[in-house]
Amino acid sequence: MRGHEETKIEGASFGFAIEAAKAGLRVTRAPWEASGAFVYYVPPARFPALTGNVVPYTAHLVIQRADDSVSIFIPGMDSILADDWLVVEGEQ
Repeated sequence: MRGHEETKIEGASFGFAIEAAKAGLRVTRAPWEASGAFVYYVPPARFPALTGNVVPYTAHLVIQRADDSVSIFIPGMDSILADDWLVVEGEQ
């Protein structure tokens, strides 16, 4: 995965992946590992919006895709029920 090593934990569930992400680790699924995609946790914070206001946002998961683009990760049922989650070594 783009120079990152993975710690494979057999049978790692989505619940495990969420806890690992909340602890600051990047996670991926076995079918994604060749592409380099991974998911990470973004804690709640505030940012200056284009309107000039400071806008709060809530915690969420983000997926970084193979092309390095990022978007909010909304898992499908296949990802929620999967037991093929992996931790990508190193913090986000």
